Amino acid sequence: MSVKFFIYIFVTILVIWAMDSLNINRFFKKNKVIQAQVFYVLLGLSMIYLITNFIFDLFTSYKIF
Repeated sequence: MSVKFFIYIFVTILVIWAMDSLNINRFFKKNKVIQAQVFYVLLGLSMIYLITNFIFDLFTSYKIF
């Protein structure tokens, strides 16, 4: 398996742990639970993608991998 896969796994755990501390209920309208959940998932996926690619590009630019 590639190194990027393991970075994805590590970053996914880290993002889920960090997003667990957020209270996003106050940012959304009442009775808009589905939209809030979709936003939360999309925010998490985008953070995972961006952080993983940043770490991977950083390591490849310094030729660590």
